[in-house]
Amino acid sequence: MALRNIVTQGDPILRKHCREVDKVDDRIRMILDDMVETMRDAKGVGLAAPQIGMMRRMFVAEPEEGTVYCFVNPEILEAEGTQTGDEGCLSVPGYQGTVERPARIRIKGLDRDGNMQEYEFKEREAVVMCHEFDHLEGILYIDKSTNLYEVEQEEA
Repeated sequence: MALRNIVTQGDPILRKHCREVDKVDDRIRMILDDMVETMRDAKGVGLAAPQIGMMRRMFVAEPEEGTVYCFVNPEILEAEGTQTGDEGCLSVPGYQGTVERPARIRIKGLDRDGNMQEYEFKEREAVVMCHEFDHLEGILYIDKSTNLYEVEQEEA
């Protein structure tokens, strides 16, 4: 596994709609593994392919330590309710903003072995999945934020 560079705001790739993954193979699995390692190293809870410069519809998320989800070609099937909270993003370092998201979602997509999976997420997990899904559509949380503000960054 290897750490990947995280693309930051201003790079046009973050604003593009990603293409579907044709087939989950060893290369895709390696990239997903690299994404998990990169996300953890950066102390994030999710990372989408465009954030490492890849225009593919896939993301990884670890909303709770030790529980990693990999989604390839994800599709949000249902979204209901609303919740509001502060979000940050590895691609927009030093800022947070208040965003309204669904309170519950149902999402499906391929796992790292190419098998179809479907989950229901609520509360914080739903926020994480929607945030990462937006990256695949070229949307950043700052596009939806009602108040963007600076936060102190930890020294590495």
